[in-house]
Amino acid sequence: MGCWLGIDHGTVRMGVAAGDTATGIASPLAVVPARPEARAIGQIARLAREYHAEGLVVGWPLNMDDTEGPQGRAAREMACRLAEATGMDVRMWDERLSSFAADQALAGHLTRKKKKARQDAVAAATFLQEFLSSGGPDAAPRPDET
Repeated sequence: MGCWLGIDHGTVRMGVAAGDTATGIASPLAVVPARPEARAIGQIARLAREYHAEGLVVGWPLNMDDTEGPQGRAAREMACRLAEATGMDVRMWDERLSSFAADQALAGHLTRKKKKARQDAVAAATFLQEFLSSGGPDAAPRPDET
């Protein structure tokens, strides 16, 4: 196997992380502006080529009762557009509480402004790590399968 990129979808910015399937380790990579969307997709595609990614996993913010709300639907729709634009294997992963975990991990280490700028990439690394340790693509649906 190889590298997967995790995408923490947001309306203002998107966090990107890279993870190695052999080691199961994920690291924050970048934060890209979410708008314009075509540019964001282009930047993600460029990172995928640069890291020789075999697939993308998009964080899926489900509600605590396992239902999909507006943010979950937006993330799934973005995952579909990423799959179409890149031709890559794109999967969905439950990212509930990943932003909270990222906030906890960064607490006390950065100024509020710097923490805000880095939080999305750390959140992406958090759920990408879970994705890798739980079986990777075999354990995650494609956006059109949800």
